[in-house]
Amino acid sequence: MAMVVQRVETHKIKQSNIYYHLIDSFCFNAKNLYNHANYLIRQEFVSNDKWLRYADLDKSLKDDMKYPDYKNMPTAQSAQQLLRLLDKNWKSFFASIKDWKNHKEKYLGKPKLPKYKAKNGRCVLTLTNQDVKLKNGILWFPKVFNGFIIKPLFISKENYVSFQQVRFIPRANHIELEVIYNVEIPETLGDNNRYYSIDIGLDNLATVTNNFGEQPFIINGKGLKSANKYYNKLLAHYKSISMRMNNRHSTKRIRSIAEKRNQIVDNYLHQASRYIVDKAHSDSVSVIVIGNNKGWKQKSEMSKVVNQSFMQIPYNILIEMIQYKAEEYGISVVLT
Repeated sequence: MAMVVQRVETHKIKQSNIYYHLIDSFCFNAKNLYNHANYLIRQEFVSNDKWLRYADLDKSLKDDMKYPDYKNMPTAQSAQQLLRLLDKNWKSFFASIKDWKNHKEKYLGKPKLPKYKAKNGRCVLTLTNQDVKLKNGILWFPKVFNGFIIKPLFISKENYVSFQQVRFIPRANHIELEVIYNVEIPETLGDNNRYYSIDIGLDNLATVTNNFGEQPFIINGKGLKSANKYYNKLLAHYKSISMRMNNRHSTKRIRSIAEKRNQIVDNYLHQASRYIVDKAHSDSVSVIVIGNNKGWKQKSEMSKVVNQSFMQIPYNILIEMIQYKAEEYGISVVLT
């Protein structure tokens, strides 16, 4: 039986975009509301050992005339989505504390209260399909966005089901617009005894073997390792200058360099995962088995130079990419 799952489509809003500063101001307002709400929850928790939940928080802030952070949001729905996100963060905190008390060996330290966003920072802005309407293949945003629209790609997908929401995610030198939608995927293939086994590493990002006699293949990780090394040099250089000149660890240039590195890593992992999954499909593979060691980065005993590259490659993201792309073909992914 087919299943419905969520997928994400990404668009980049550059600083040269005429809507950039408007959307950036909304993300700034979202930060203000997040911090204000987080302050109220923290005060209630520290003073009275009580958890101020979403419903009470929403009512309190909606009626607050002294601090108009709620009313400064582009829509009431976007304010409510932000408060739900904060409530979810606190829920995760309490769950972590409870688990930490019983299993301290699983943690590197005691879980901390949800933090405030930086004073001049930004926060994710979420708009649901109640605010953003899909009409004639175009996403139409509320009037307060002054005519901002997006033409999504997902409507051309054969397995597209429905549009859900959008998220504006502030980055160093642009805003990332994530469009969340639903697609229908086939039921998992029956076990046909054709398997891929993937061993993840550094120089060899992924070594892929099989049990049916085909030639194994390797996804070269040296290009990713080299890019990491280059950007680490740039970051070290500019951090050194920044510390000497103004005693700051981060600047606009440093954040931009880090963002560029992240984009390169993300693109590399997307291409690697796509190649692996498409090859598995062409080989009629029903199961992909991936070796995944929890906590392996904490226990690393490699040299400082090699260890730096190892720590900065997000292997879990590669695994997630393989998982959701394999779903499109009904291929099962097993972590071992």
